[in-house]
Amino acid sequence: MKRISIIAALAAVISCGAPEEKALKDTFADKFYIGVAINEAEIRGTDVEGVELLKKHFNSIVAENCMKSEEIHPEENVYNFELADKFVEFGEANDMFIIGHCLIWHSQLAPWFPYDDKGDFVTPEVLKQRMKDHITTIVTRYKGRVDGWDVVNEAIVEDGSYRNSPFYQILGEEFIPLAFQYAHEADPDAELYLNDYGQNVKGRRETYVKIIKDLQARGLRIDGIGMQSHVGMDYPDMQEYEESLLAFAGTGCNVMITEWEMSALPSINFGANVSDTVAFKASMNPYTEGLPEDVDELWNSRMKELMDLYIKHADKITRVTAWGVSDEDSWKNGWPIPGRTDYCLLFDRNHEPKPFLNEYMNK
Repeated sequence: MKRISIIAALAAVISCGAPEEKALKDTFADKFYIGVAINEAEIRGTDVEGVELLKKHFNSIVAENCMKSEEIHPEENVYNFELADKFVEFGEANDMFIIGHCLIWHSQLAPWFPYDDKGDFVTPEVLKQRMKDHITTIVTRYKGRVDGWDVVNEAIVEDGSYRNSPFYQILGEEFIPLAFQYAHEADPDAELYLNDYGQNVKGRRETYVKIIKDLQARGLRIDGIGMQSHVGMDYPDMQEYEESLLAFAGTGCNVMITEWEMSALPSINFGANVSDTVAFKASMNPYTEGLPEDVDELWNSRMKELMDLYIKHADKITRVTAWGVSDEDSWKNGWPIPGRTDYCLLFDRNHEPKPFLNEYMNK
């Protein structure tokens, strides 16, 4: 008995001498939510390691694909709530701030949505009713359960003009306030957001400021704007990026850093007539066996620069959301060139935090 007690005591000492790794959500608890987009394998629990990682480190989740219209509303009178229900249940079970993504988006749009049975655009009145039915059905189903919605996604192009989507072609600029009106009517307590990429660009920035102010002037609820941060080693310009963050905060809206990831690979210029050559593909996919030390250091340095910026403006930012749990989950793998291997996210393929994160978690 005495020998067993000694062994037990030694085990306890060893255990105490190896403190558990601090979680990201605890590290930044006094600043903002740490969110993540989750995929089907994580929602269903088949990616066991991924699930444990996201439960430990994240306190907010967003649906990567299962709430996009082609998934949740594939035919006019057909809804597929099975995976979306599980997504919401997962967030509730783990006490997470739940984001629905996204209600109105031109891409991954259910093919039937803007067309009549002849293949022509529907009339404005028909599209308004379809938008209202779509938004009301989905938002009402998760009323009081989903905390916030990306209501309109990627509506503006780089020069600040409206994207020539079916919604814009049929309804003009009014499709945005209509979407916010319908969402608020369906759940008056849910937060409502705009979301877009490339918002460091002056044209997009200025148009979104105008849209926010217009929604506010109409008395429509608009809680925040998501700055998608699909960034790279050489973009965006950090000064422009910060200027946009401050401009959006200046409207009185919260700012969310959404879809955060940073590609470690060379940027692709599709204007060059080389996209189908073996040499081009090899040069654009140089790190199939892992990042060289110097590239890894540069990647971590730039990610730390971004995180330091978010901390600097933590009074304006409510959420920082990564677009996937670990590098193996990134949509950038295989895009835009099949077989491409990237290193975009906060955790590596072994589910270990990237070095820049350890600097915060170990403080």
